[in-house]
Amino acid sequence: MADIERGATAPARPAPVTWGQAFWVWLRIALLSFGGPAGQIAVMHRILVEEKRWIGEHRFLHALNYCMLLPGPEAQQLATYIGWLMHRTKGGVIAGTLFVLPGAIAIMALSWIYVLFGQIGIVSALFFGLKAAVLAVVVQAVLRIGGRALKTMASRMLAAAAFVLIFFVGAPFPLIVLGAGLIGWLAGRRGAGLFAGGSGHGPAGGEIVPDAETLLGEELPDHANPSWRETARTAIVWLALWLIPVAALIALLGPDDVFSRIATFFSKMAMVTFGGAYAVLAYVAQQAVDHYGWLGPKEMLDGLGMAETTPGPLIMVLQFVGFLGAYRDPGALSPLVAGTLGGLLATWVTFMPCFAWIFLGAPFVERLRGNAAIAAALSAITAAVVGVVLNLAMWFALHTLFRETAPLALGPIRFDAPVLESLDPAAFVLSLGALHAIFVLRWSVIATLAVTSVAGVALHFVDLLNI
Repeated sequence: MADIERGATAPARPAPVTWGQAFWVWLRIALLSFGGPAGQIAVMHRILVEEKRWIGEHRFLHALNYCMLLPGPEAQQLATYIGWLMHRTKGGVIAGTLFVLPGAIAIMALSWIYVLFGQIGIVSALFFGLKAAVLAVVVQAVLRIGGRALKTMASRMLAAAAFVLIFFVGAPFPLIVLGAGLIGWLAGRRGAGLFAGGSGHGPAGGEIVPDAETLLGEELPDHANPSWRETARTAIVWLALWLIPVAALIALLGPDDVFSRIATFFSKMAMVTFGGAYAVLAYVAQQAVDHYGWLGPKEMLDGLGMAETTPGPLIMVLQFVGFLGAYRDPGALSPLVAGTLGGLLATWVTFMPCFAWIFLGAPFVERLRGNAAIAAALSAITAAVVGVVLNLAMWFALHTLFRETAPLALGPIRFDAPVLESLDPAAFVLSLGALHAIFVLRWSVIATLAVTSVAGVALHFVDLLNI
């Protein structure tokens, strides 16, 4: 009798959704996707899991853990994955493209404003205020990711080891990810629950929706069983869309041209930067600033401030990096035209592989749901990512709060230490205010960024008045 009553009160599965109906939901998600990957994934969970009930809790987290394993931005890849689950490749393309499009348009417009007016005092002051809030946002990301990923002593130790290796030793993050995945896989094979705890960006206390009560249910869709011929065709199409433009640029312009360098650098980045948007930014900051010299540390923070204030993936800051790189080495083109093309090129080679990883890997990942060893490997990788995000927070703190840093080396230990005398009092006060707003007052990311931007402009006028 109790079973009958439970069956009578169980919610009915939602009616099928056409891809045209899904288009408007994905557009809504894209326009609401502020605040970095943690906020974006929370928006997706609220709309897709709790409100629409298109996908259940377990399946959502299974897809998310796979996306965190991939190189590139996990939020955009998660949207692509769920779009693919619902409406095959067409649904994945629509979901993934819409997730990127609003941010791409906004960052391009802000890049133009930055190079045309960025040296004018009020614009520089605006971005100065943004930098202070960015530090608070990254600290929040460390705590939110860590709060869900580090449920066991083993996961906390793994996160600490990842931070030490990447910050003090400079170990390549791909090796850290592979090592963490291997440790988790071995632990899962032996049945040890060392890395239990779920996803790093998962929902923070939302409704638990069983898979069986959702539109997708628990069933494996037909397109999750492609033939080897279909898999090969998918690989050829998406790899060609990604790599043919890169090869054409190198052949026509030579490997040392700025456009060839942008294409090859961001293509390499698409293959080696694991751990989501924050891990990508740590790698890009190191290479684009220190190796290529396309922009300075402060400009990197300006770009991150732009990405934080616009919808879409935080990784859209890469469009700003490509824009500045080509703008400052335009060749025969005008700087603005070169910058525009450089930004679009960086965006293309950054996101095109993301579609390839999903359309090639998702069918196999769907068939691995319930595999304990794979789940443990994904959870261990998530724990290692926490250490990388902490590394990014330290990097931003150094370049936000201090005007100068000095390299220190002691055997294998090498890192940039702050020059204490170069502490920027205004940046320090604004950063403290941003931390207070986010953690004590519980302001949203957008509200915090807006207030610190206004504060930066106010400080500019105070300086003008010599008060």
